[in-house]
Amino acid sequence: MMSGWGRTLADVAGDRSDPSDLESLVRRRADLLLDRDGPHLPDAGRLVHVERLPATEPRWADLATPLPPAVAARLGVERLYTHQAEALDLVRAGRSVVTATSTSSGKSLIYQAAIGEAAAAPIRPGTALCLFPTKALAQDQLRALDLPGVQAATYDGDTGRAERGDARRSASVVLTNPEMLHCGILPHHAGWMRFLSRLRYVVVDELHLFRGIFGSHVAHVLRRLRRVAAHYGADPVFICSSATIGEPAALASALTGVDVTAVTDDGSPSGERVVAIWNPPVLDEDTGTRASTHGEAAGLVADLVRAERRTIGFCPSRRSTELVADRVRRQVPASRRGRVAAYRGGFLTEERHEIEAALAAGELDAVVTTSALELGIDLEGLDACVLDGFPGTVASLWQRVGRAGRRQQESLAVLVCGADQLDQWIAAHPEELFTRPPEPAVINPANPFVADPHLRCAAFELPLTHDDARYWPGLLDEGVCRLAGSGELIVRPPGVGTAGGRGRRRRVSADSPVAVWTGGGWPVDGVGLRSGSPGQVKIVTPDGTPVGTVDRGRAGEVVHEGAVYVHAGRHHRVVELDLDGARA
Repeated sequence: MMSGWGRTLADVAGDRSDPSDLESLVRRRADLLLDRDGPHLPDAGRLVHVERLPATEPRWADLATPLPPAVAARLGVERLYTHQAEALDLVRAGRSVVTATSTSSGKSLIYQAAIGEAAAAPIRPGTALCLFPTKALAQDQLRALDLPGVQAATYDGDTGRAERGDARRSASVVLTNPEMLHCGILPHHAGWMRFLSRLRYVVVDELHLFRGIFGSHVAHVLRRLRRVAAHYGADPVFICSSATIGEPAALASALTGVDVTAVTDDGSPSGERVVAIWNPPVLDEDTGTRASTHGEAAGLVADLVRAERRTIGFCPSRRSTELVADRVRRQVPASRRGRVAAYRGGFLTEERHEIEAALAAGELDAVVTTSALELGIDLEGLDACVLDGFPGTVASLWQRVGRAGRRQQESLAVLVCGADQLDQWIAAHPEELFTRPPEPAVINPANPFVADPHLRCAAFELPLTHDDARYWPGLLDEGVCRLAGSGELIVRPPGVGTAGGRGRRRRVSADSPVAVWTGGGWPVDGVGLRSGSPGQVKIVTPDGTPVGTVDRGRAGEVVHEGAVYVHAGRHHRVVELDLDGARA
């Protein structure tokens, strides 16, 4: 049965014949969203649409060959959803796959089971490299990969020197992010020979986030990975998972450079969900100025906390995340203020882990976040989701909405529309959100400003030959010519033997010219995957105590001299920004 606020919204959603009747019901019931005595704000037409999405039942299927009993027992698998069985059978057949189904549909189990099988192989057990867009996701999956024969390790910026050595020497599964693969593994591939020579699977989680410039960079990182793995005799299968997006196979194929089959028929169950569209009122008819989405979102989150509904709020920026979290704390009872947290990029490692642990333990009533928690960290027990503005794509909207109501719980989601034209169009045409298919994610690896830096990196890792056109079809020759013209590569004439420096030697054929890196230093250092400005600026107190971090490209905007930097509700005045020293 739906809770009070869910029943009320569902009742209203069932009678859409007269919009004015919906509005009168809103006013009569004072606050339909929360079913409480006093309204947080006069309605003033805020609630413009309510959609009731019914629960769905699970659909099951059997594998062509059952999972090894030890793997199935450790994963707790008794039956598989249809999409899980379809994807696993494809992977077993050596096909790369992308599973694009709803949030909390069990996509992770697909690669967990495949990895468990590979590790349990009696002859030459395989290894797996798991790529996650954030450190938090990697930590979350590390716990899930406690399987027979699996020795899993994270490899990221928080991993100590000793642990990194252990991962290289003995890990069968490495969980990392694109940046560490780019600058921490591929340039040092000789030290990873044991792992790479047995590489069976490459997992790409949250594929839908690898779009635009970031996805275009990662596409080249994955081509470099395939090339280095082939150097050691491996040809891995890709196992990708994605939110529901348009044309997932096209994105996965463009990203990995191999043919990928899409699995999109979702067999998982879902709980009843109520989605409301909330439009802040106009404050000035002459200018069309509306009430702040931050204030409206904070009020809704605070109301839900007071109504004892565990809530996640999504904001468009780090600054608005801190602002909304602060406003929520001011509006909830004093006894609950410590149970409201902000979560965003730029927090220290220990802060992130503390918040993640508190969420998992049910110790937080609300968390206000950027897209950082849009991803697949398992967030059980959340009743509601509030979005401070439309996130830009339908795919991202449903990914965020799906963060509440996992494990077939009933849930509520409220989209607070902003004042911009897109949000106001949604407020005027809310039905479009429920009928419009999700957008495809697009990348452009052919962009020479993206491709050339990675060709430099590839030449550093192993000398380039004509055979490498299979990784960069239509791009390799022109890229090598540009880099040779600038003096960064030198092209040697055909000859028999090997080429490359220590640890990076490669046997080449007699009829193949070779392009060799001639520059100094490490070419990866000048390549930022998410922006044109690689690296971060550390934010510290005058005595050197770490506060947080900010991307170098945004430092001038966020931590310039005199700026007020808000971190976890605490306000700091920036005294100095030293870009050369990467400190503020």
